[in-house]
Amino acid sequence: MGKGMAIRPILKWLATARRHPSALLLAVQLAGVVLYPAMEGTPEGRALFGTFGIVVLALALWVVNRSPLVNWVAWALALPSVILSITAAVMERPGLVAVAHVLEGLLYLYTAFGLMTYMLRDHRVSGDELFAAGATFTLLAWAFAFAYSVCQTWYPQSFTGYADAAAPRSWVELLYLSFSTLSGVGLSDIMPVRPQARALVMLEQFAGVMYIALVVSRLIGLATSRALMRRD
Repeated sequence: MGKGMAIRPILKWLATARRHPSALLLAVQLAGVVLYPAMEGTPEGRALFGTFGIVVLALALWVVNRSPLVNWVAWALALPSVILSITAAVMERPGLVAVAHVLEGLLYLYTAFGLMTYMLRDHRVSGDELFAAGATFTLLAWAFAFAYSVCQTWYPQSFTGYADAAAPRSWVELLYLSFSTLSGVGLSDIMPVRPQARALVMLEQFAGVMYIALVVSRLIGLATSRALMRRD
C-alpha cells in the first residue's frame, strides 16, 4: 500500500510530462539559465554542463518526435553533435567543439521550427502550445548562442565586453547576449565588433521581431477570440 502511494505521484508527474513535453523542455532550459554560471568555473562543472546539454538534446528530440517534422533529421544532427562533444572533451580539441555547436544550433533551430509548426497547424490554442511558445523562444536563444560561440572560434575577438575586452566571451555571456538581442531589450554589455558577429546579431534581431509578430501575436489573437466566443 505504501509503495503504491509513493509511486502514484511519480506516475501522475510522468503522465503530465507526456501531455506537456514543451513545458518540460522550457523548465529544463530555464533551469539551465540559473545553473550555467555555477557550471563554468570548474572541470566538474564543465562535465555537468556537457551532461546537461545531452539532456536538453534528448528533450528536443522528444519534442520533434511529437511535431509534424521528420524525426530522422533531428537524430542526424543530435548524434554527431554528442559524439563530437565527447571526443572534443577527451582530446581537448576546440575545433571539434565548434563543429558540435554548429550541429546543436541547427538542431535547436529545427526543433524551434517544429514547435512553431505545431503551434500554427490549427485554430485552437492548447495549454501545451502556450508552453511551446516559451520553449521556442529559449530554443532560438540557445541556437544563436551556439552560432555566436562558433563565430568567436572561427573569428577571434568577434565580441567584446567591459570585463577583459580581448578575452573570448564565456557561454553565459553569449547566452545573455542572445536573450537580450532576441527579446529586443538591448541591455547586453557584450557587443559584436567583427562583421560576421554583427551579421549574426542582425539575423537574431530579425528573428525576434518576426517571432513576436507572427507566432506570439497569432496565439494571443486565437486565445482572445476563443475567450470572447465563450463569453457570448
